[in-house]
Amino acid sequence: MSLVLDGPRGTITVPDSVLVGIAAGAAETVDGVRARRRRSVDLDARVVRLELVATRGEPLTAQGRRVQDAVAAALKQTCDLDFTVDVAFEELA
Repeated sequence: MSLVLDGPRGTITVPDSVLVGIAAGAAETVDGVRARRRRSVDLDARVVRLELVATRGEPLTAQGRRVQDAVAAALKQTCDLDFTVDVAFEELA
């Protein structure tokens, strides 16, 4: 599925795989976090879902909030869209 935005000069199409790539890349900028392969985007609800691997040391809640902030900011900056970011920690490294 793709995000299709209509504008005064035509349409802009962004495949969901691009949005997921932006989200995963932003998540991995957070120290101690890796995005797993299972990730998705719900374009209708404007929700990104990511599964993460975290290193021990910092509380998971703090890491999760930093991932949410980084992903939301990246999607806002690159696509000018607001997304909710759901994260799930699936593994500790």
